[in-house]
Amino acid sequence: MSSKEEEYKEMFLAEALESYEELNKLFTQLEKDVTSNNAVDAIFRITHTLKGNAMGMGFEAIAELAHVMEDIFSEVKQKNIVLDGELFGSLYKANDKLGELIEALKTGEKVNYKGIRTKLSVYLNNAKKANGLNTEPAATIAAAPIKVEVPAVSENIPAVVQPVAVNAEPVLNDIPAAITIQEVIVPTTSVPSEIQAIPNLEASETAEEVDTPKIAFSDLVQVPVRKLDSLLNLVGELIIERDSLIAKSHERGYGANMFARLQRITSDLQYGVMDVRLVQIGFLFNKFHRIIRDVANIENKKVNLVLEGTEIEIDRNVLKIMSDSLIHVIRNSVSHGIEKPEQRLQKGKSEIGEVILRARNEKDTVIIEVIDDGNGIDHEIIGKKAVKKGIITEEYYKKATKDDLLMLIFEPGFSNAEQITEVSGRGVGMDVVRRATESIGGKIEVKTTIGGGSIIALHLPSSMAVKGALLFELQKQEFAVALTYTEAVISLTKKDIHKISNGLMASYLGRTISVIFLKDLFEKDNMLDFSKEGAFQNTFDSITDPDKKLDVLVVSYANKYCGIVVDKLLQQKEIVEKTLSRPLDNLEMISGATILGNGNVCLVLDIANIINTIFKEKTLHAYGA
Repeated sequence: MSSKEEEYKEMFLAEALESYEELNKLFTQLEKDVTSNNAVDAIFRITHTLKGNAMGMGFEAIAELAHVMEDIFSEVKQKNIVLDGELFGSLYKANDKLGELIEALKTGEKVNYKGIRTKLSVYLNNAKKANGLNTEPAATIAAAPIKVEVPAVSENIPAVVQPVAVNAEPVLNDIPAAITIQEVIVPTTSVPSEIQAIPNLEASETAEEVDTPKIAFSDLVQVPVRKLDSLLNLVGELIIERDSLIAKSHERGYGANMFARLQRITSDLQYGVMDVRLVQIGFLFNKFHRIIRDVANIENKKVNLVLEGTEIEIDRNVLKIMSDSLIHVIRNSVSHGIEKPEQRLQKGKSEIGEVILRARNEKDTVIIEVIDDGNGIDHEIIGKKAVKKGIITEEYYKKATKDDLLMLIFEPGFSNAEQITEVSGRGVGMDVVRRATESIGGKIEVKTTIGGGSIIALHLPSSMAVKGALLFELQKQEFAVALTYTEAVISLTKKDIHKISNGLMASYLGRTISVIFLKDLFEKDNMLDFSKEGAFQNTFDSITDPDKKLDVLVVSYANKYCGIVVDKLLQQKEIVEKTLSRPLDNLEMISGATILGNGNVCLVLDIANIINTIFKEKTLHAYGA
């Protein structure tokens, strides 16, 4: 059995045991008040669900027994069966067998359940006959003939009586009283409901058993998410203390291997807790079938949703934060992407559009792609509308790249819809996607072909608990940058960097990138300072040696690249980032903080916000707006 099948089996066992315990409770409640419709409805619902789940997993014995219990309560709901003490006894017995069958999935033991199943089936058929309903045989009794003793043979009758295929009752009525008792074998394939004894079933199934009550426990434990979060926070504190201990040991000259075991154990503990928080992304994906259907109906379109990679696992908190954003992206794909059926037919496409929701892993990142085979996005139309709405200037539109213009769909207030409808046209939605993605350290990519469709890819961290980071120093203070935004670490000299307008630029792998001294950025009090002459050239101008080596972090977000000049590069390590509390939670260029092994607080840069701020200023002012 594969690990995935084993996981599904564990989930089934947990639910089935919960259903078994709930049935026991409901039976006792119903026995005290047989008029309780709520209890009857609940029992019917539980047995129906248990039957369906068991059939889906291939556990036929559980499905069969749950099915006959479901049928019993279907008749109870219709007032065709009256609950009495005898029936309750059988139902308790059936539920005990259900518990044994569920437990047997773990132990592999054989459980005899057919006797109680047949008894309930006979009871059900009798009730249906009494109410004049059509019935089916409750059970087929195989190959066991019913033996009936008859009087011994008189001198005029042969000593051996051949088997006669007749019903039992006429044989008994027609045998003369003078005949001595012998036996007549009556072969049969069905048993009248009036015959209560079923000789061929195992004695253990037919005999009244007095079972010792057993309490079953599930191998799965339901834990509130807040407890997992609290545990993860404690593990984070433990990691910080571990790093502090290791740092102090190095200062005292102890060997690096002294705490190797501690480091391994704490790392395993950390990743173990993180693994508990992971959920399959299909948990969210499966909810979009209804959303696609509703939007398609509003827009008078025909759309199929295809799900791929539903088994990919991601942190539950990431999924929770991104759930609303994915709704916006999906609705956008149908509203703006997929054409109406008649338009698709004119283009030689199927009248039914297709939206693919795909998830895949790439290192420590989960990439969610929303792919449609619709009309695509015309970046020139996007640019013109952005100019019209005052989001960018005409000069920037003429010089911007295709990728720059496509990313404008995520600007607040931008909408590409011609008319306002229930699902589009208000300029609210895609900017929510960008904010949510940036808040967890993710990024967005857009690819499109006019007439061929679009791909919107969300690059999300698989876990929010720990992240890889690059540490550096600026004015004797440690800072960190998430590795998800880091493209490279390079060394440049002053003569490799050139002035342009109010900023700086350099060449990186054949690409022209903006360069900014982080010291200059932190010295700005507000956005107005950004537009001042030489705003980002102060530190550059203060460097007198043209051959001085400068440490530069090349970071990227939304297809925009920027080189950040820092004082000194330190190391790469995994950090536990904490959000800042008030009043520091509104710092736009800082996403959080962590504590290093030396006890210092290390601020984590919000690269997405920094790049958006720099390029927004460039968009509005670099071309004379």
